[in-house]
Amino acid sequence: MKLRKVTAASAAVLALAVGATACGGNSDSGSGGGKKVKIGIKYDQPGLGLKEPDGSFSGFDVDVATYVAKELGYKPNEIQWVETKSADRENALARGDVKFIAATYSITDERKQKVDFAGPYLLAHQDLLVKADSKIAKGTDLNGKNLCSVTGSTSAQNVQKTIAPKANLKENSTYSECIASLQSGAVDAVTTDDSILAGFAAQDKYKGQFKLAGLKLSNENYGIGVKKGDTATEDKINKALEKMVSDGSWQKAVDKNFGPAHYKNEQAPKIGQIVK
Repeated sequence: MKLRKVTAASAAVLALAVGATACGGNSDSGSGGGKKVKIGIKYDQPGLGLKEPDGSFSGFDVDVATYVAKELGYKPNEIQWVETKSADRENALARGDVKFIAATYSITDERKQKVDFAGPYLLAHQDLLVKADSKIAKGTDLNGKNLCSVTGSTSAQNVQKTIAPKANLKENSTYSECIASLQSGAVDAVTTDDSILAGFAAQDKYKGQFKLAGLKLSNENYGIGVKKGDTATEDKINKALEKMVSDGSWQKAVDKNFGPAHYKNEQAPKIGQIVK
């Protein structure tokens, strides 16, 4: 009798140990296993990453991230979307707040010192959004004008360093605030990627008020950010992005999210191919 009790207890301990190992294996391998995956996106960028009034999320980055998550083993209802503003993206990955970030995250040498990138998955270009009747037609027209961008973005610094050193920079925490300032006349232009600006210009409440200047001030290679050194996740995401392009899902997402704004996208970039 005593031997049976010991054996039963040992079996219980062994079962618990096996169960714990199995749970850990699902999490480490990247398969969903019913667990949530936290993904960083923007909440205020129409056409890319937007939190809708009903609490749902829409946009190209959201569609890309959902496809990637599926390839990693997560269902849509196992995704927890986390707002990651431009100034906090590197910190969010370093802290482990999110598994990866798809949030108009341009791949730069400076950022690659802190995080790793999968992709790129979209080639955008920096541009200017101005009022429909604005006389601003080229970058140098911004000298002496009020220019808005968000804190942590590279766009405004690019303008000041290269084409309009006398532009008056106004920084806000979100692009929504910049667009509101443009609408009120507090600033003369908003600068960031053309994909982002096109999303705002296409909104019903702004339709006809703004226009894109049509300037290709820079090449912005959007990548999916992962924690520095997490090569396993990076490799899996790259494979997922390649599949998304090859099966036609990438182009469908482009047409769905940018088509209404008449945005002319570049072809899908090849993984690891950075356009300077």
